[in-house]
Amino acid sequence: MSSFHKSVRHEIEQSRIIDGVALSHTIDAEVSDAIFRLEQECGQRPHLAVVVVGEDPASHIYVANKVKRCRKVGIESRKIQLAANVSQETLLGAVEELSTDKSVHGILLQLPLPQGMDAREIIHAIDPAKDVDGFHPLNFGRFMAGLDHALAPCTPQGCLRLLQTEISDFQGKDATVIGCSNIVGKPMAELLLQQGCSVTSVHHLSHDIEGKCRAADIIVAAAGAPQLVKASWVKPGAVVIDVGINRLRDLGKKPGIVGDVDFEEVRKVASAITPVPGGVGPLTISYLLVNTVRAFNNQLGVFSDEQLKL
Repeated sequence: MSSFHKSVRHEIEQSRIIDGVALSHTIDAEVSDAIFRLEQECGQRPHLAVVVVGEDPASHIYVANKVKRCRKVGIESRKIQLAANVSQETLLGAVEELSTDKSVHGILLQLPLPQGMDAREIIHAIDPAKDVDGFHPLNFGRFMAGLDHALAPCTPQGCLRLLQTEISDFQGKDATVIGCSNIVGKPMAELLLQQGCSVTSVHHLSHDIEGKCRAADIIVAAAGAPQLVKASWVKPGAVVIDVGINRLRDLGKKPGIVGDVDFEEVRKVASAITPVPGGVGPLTISYLLVNTVRAFNNQLGVFSDEQLKL
């Protein structure tokens, strides 16, 4: 047996599935504790407003899950439901009104918006201090510059927390991030750089994506391409985070959800891997809650970042 296959067999014996659901419970408990301490200090709780446009079933499921999790940790929340044919001007006005409402500490615009609406204009109208998605250009710029009090996008924060369950020292590790969106790819690369990793970002124009992945100790797949990452792409012992959520019924196959990683094959090679569902998804909502509490604390100036413990 070759040394490569011996290594692969060893990693099969050591590999494990990273449980995002269990970790989300831990983070929710941390958020709940922070809210309790904040309320003791200032007599208020964070208040999140969720703006939903139209009747997209998936969006309503996501929003219901977010509202449920808010209630669980002690965040006050309300949903602003607007019709699918609402005008851009009316939606803009609703967001601007929430931005000036001092009782609202966080604003979430549920995406995607109906076809023909300019999401960028609406996101730019959100008060950056209340932008719990971390999508406003001022927040994105502050985060990329490594400044304090920046509200970073939720999914990359969740990915990093998942990685921290497996890796105690990131310094010198090689990481490959597949995808370069402002929502996941770019901020994920920045977080890994901040941890001391050497980071390669790849996308559909990159050459030898397979080789760049195979050289990595960490792979974060956020390409939106079902089962793109094969076992041959993964170095034995690498940690793999799968951000993808692909509905097979949209691809003319048997209904189901798969990630950007060929899970059953890659789990035989990786030291640890996130499942889909049950991996990154729950952490995205957890960090929405974290960002809401951070936004509340920043606006009221109750605790330092160290005291908040989030």
